[in-house]
Amino acid sequence: MTLPQIALLALAVGLVIGVGLSLLVAWAYRARARVAEETSLSVPEGVTAVLGSMDDAACVVDSSGLVLAVSKAATRFGIEVGAPLENPELRQLVRGGRSEGGSAAESMRLTRGGLSLDPRLVSARASVISPRMTLLIIRDVTEQERLDQMRRDFVANTSHELKTPVGAVTLLAEAIESAADDPAQVRHFATRISAEASRLGQLTGRIMSLSRLQAEDALSDVRPVAIDEVLATALEAHVVQADSAGVEIARGGDRGVWVRGDSQILIEAFGNLIANAIAYSPKGSRVGIGVKADEGVVEIAVSDQGIGIAEGDRERIFERFYRADEARSRRTGGTGLGLSIVKHATQRHGGEVRLWSRPGRGSTFTIRLPRIDAPPRIDTDKKNKKKRERKAAKAAVRVRNGENA
Repeated sequence: MTLPQIALLALAVGLVIGVGLSLLVAWAYRARARVAEETSLSVPEGVTAVLGSMDDAACVVDSSGLVLAVSKAATRFGIEVGAPLENPELRQLVRGGRSEGGSAAESMRLTRGGLSLDPRLVSARASVISPRMTLLIIRDVTEQERLDQMRRDFVANTSHELKTPVGAVTLLAEAIESAADDPAQVRHFATRISAEASRLGQLTGRIMSLSRLQAEDALSDVRPVAIDEVLATALEAHVVQADSAGVEIARGGDRGVWVRGDSQILIEAFGNLIANAIAYSPKGSRVGIGVKADEGVVEIAVSDQGIGIAEGDRERIFERFYRADEARSRRTGGTGLGLSIVKHATQRHGGEVRLWSRPGRGSTFTIRLPRIDAPPRIDTDKKNKKKRERKAAKAAVRVRNGENA
């Protein structure tokens, strides 16, 4: 081998060795960087950015359970950076995620803000993001669970309430068949069937009204509404009930007040309050309806001098199918849906309903609604104006006006 060939061979060997050493050094550097990254307690910037944008409670914890980073919502559960993860169920979930080599999920109840009286149902998931870090996400599902339970209760209660009149109609029909030769008994049972059918129709109608109020995001027929006309219509529909019960109705307060909304829904809401006030008032007592207009708000109060509502029932009185006095409600034909309709109708109009009551002294339901200025009068609408005036005059004949209602 000549000298030039030996020199070229040595050069080639040197290049191979140099390249190999360079690759080895680069691999070692990358390996060291990877190990350093895996063993570092520094939370990656991407994870920190995600935590900052999350609405759910979330945090990153190390293998010892120390909290390294949190989302804003995590503090509501007492999870703070630099502190250990204190909840034993969450610690167990993190250990489970690490032992299973990926993630673990579980539903549990956690206290919020350190208040043991405020347990929240959460869905928690622990996911390993590095050999020494675990991402813990805590989603509060309390409200969703409450809504699901309300739907289940609604279906169960509706089935039960519908079963009662349907069963009664069936039994009465059988009774008529058995008493076919007795005209007096047939008339008696036929009257009972008519009453049960009426109750069934009222119940299904109110279920449909409540379902529409809960399903729709906005009112379908919104326009300026005169409170005077709404109350006149609602009062006129319950004059016979008041006369039969021997209850006097007094209407007082401000006049010429307007709101924006659906007049039919408002008539139904006030009608429910008036019907309840009459049904729970003793003979010879008075039901008062008062209107008070303040800047931007109008309050319409319906007061009775009846039996009142016990303190334990007040918080639930607006629930569907809830009856403070079960026996009395059924005797008067109540469905247990009237006040729930009042609540949802008021909320749909951007208002609220308040209750004051004392057992033995009576109750006052007050609806507060946003007030608007009276719209300009349209001279060409004389026909409708006269119709409204006749309706108000007719109601005034049947209802005594009072200054203090």
